[in-house]
Amino acid sequence: MASTEKEARFLTIVNDNRQLLYKVCYMYATDRDHFQDLYQEVLANIWEGLASFRGDAAISTWLYRTALNTCVTFYRRHNRHASEMTSLDMASGLVADDGQRNEQLQEMYRLISQLSKIDKAIILMWLDERSYEEIAEVTGFTRNNVATRLRRIKQRLVDGGSRDE
Repeated sequence: MASTEKEARFLTIVNDNRQLLYKVCYMYATDRDHFQDLYQEVLANIWEGLASFRGDAAISTWLYRTALNTCVTFYRRHNRHASEMTSLDMASGLVADDGQRNEQLQEMYRLISQLSKIDKAIILMWLDERSYEEIAEVTGFTRNNVATRLRRIKQRLVDGGSRDE
């Protein structure tokens, strides 16, 4: 693939999927600077992996997998902020204008930020209306395992996120 062709494809993919990439990075970032670092790392990995993307899965599935793997790897490498995971007050760009809805969304994202890395990824994809099959493809779980995990995650969120944390 020619360099200008690759660059055009990359820019199109990133522009078309910016919100997806932002959401994943927000869920793993501890502050705005950390978010920027994560986002740049995700973009670099997308650029590097673009030539090897065969199209066997939807581009959004591949992007989720790339973004999640990048964020988890980055998190492990920079584990010094482990206890500070994701204050999603900074995700205000992702929420609605309505004040009450904004508060509800921030509370939901606060609860999600307390989940394990894999549970966080699963619920984010579900909230993005990804099918169980697509979530299974990204995570490597079976469809039934995804359904079971989602049911438990949703119950935990309804219960206020409490679970021997």
